[in-house]
Amino acid sequence: MARGGGVVRRVAALCFVWGAAILSVFPFIWMAIGATNTSTEITKGRFLPGSELWANFVRLTGQTDLPLVFWNSSKIALLSAVLSVIVASLAGYGFEVFRSRFRERLYQLLLITMMVPFAALMIPLFLLCGYLGLIDTHAGVIAPTMASAYLVFYFRQSSKAFPAELREAARVDGLKEWQIFFFIFVPVMRSTFAAAFVIAFLTAWNSFLWPLIVLQSPETKTITLLLSSLGSAYFPDYGVIMVATALATLPTLVVFFAMQRLFVQGLLGSIK
Repeated sequence: MARGGGVVRRVAALCFVWGAAILSVFPFIWMAIGATNTSTEITKGRFLPGSELWANFVRLTGQTDLPLVFWNSSKIALLSAVLSVIVASLAGYGFEVFRSRFRERLYQLLLITMMVPFAALMIPLFLLCGYLGLIDTHAGVIAPTMASAYLVFYFRQSSKAFPAELREAARVDGLKEWQIFFFIFVPVMRSTFAAAFVIAFLTAWNSFLWPLIVLQSPETKTITLLLSSLGSAYFPDYGVIMVATALATLPTLVVFFAMQRLFVQGLLGSIK
């Protein structure tokens, strides 16, 4: 009887996992199929591949400078990811290694900022960017992302797993703290850095609200703003939108799958 109950539980768990997988993958399948159909066929709910993929792509390239848009998004995402990982790793490592009477209070204050909604920060950030002359520039989009409280928290928690023996041995050998960080901590914690880079890159690539506020000229637009403009047209062409969405998804898939193993290790706290 117990064996039969175990089989039922395994079957139920398997059905649940398959159901969740289908629900997760279905939007991507619908996007891929929709990219091959006309707008009329998509609105009618056609769920079969069509022959309009190239025509939709041609119309998309005719409406916008696609290489420029991808260049803008790639530049913002890569710079945001690299700079935020550098700043957050230094801060997280410093919070864990250096001790002072105000360390924990400052760290708690940093964590409190994670609870502040971005809507409350938009106007002060916009005024600050205007004062610094960063409106309608990619630097204005990148600058606020450099200091991520979540990544600082992530790196500090990961630093707790860094073997203290390695740090002490390096100090005995005469290495300075910055040398320990760059030559020992970074190579040992490379999976942590990879996971943080993937998180920061995906966040920057998918960012919409802040670029919408800061970027004003067509030459600075990102892929998310392009998708928004295509969808808000008076007569939206859903075939073109599906093609643009599929193209916008490709870089994130490439980055994730290229760093999948290190990403999983970083989230699990693995140290090599």
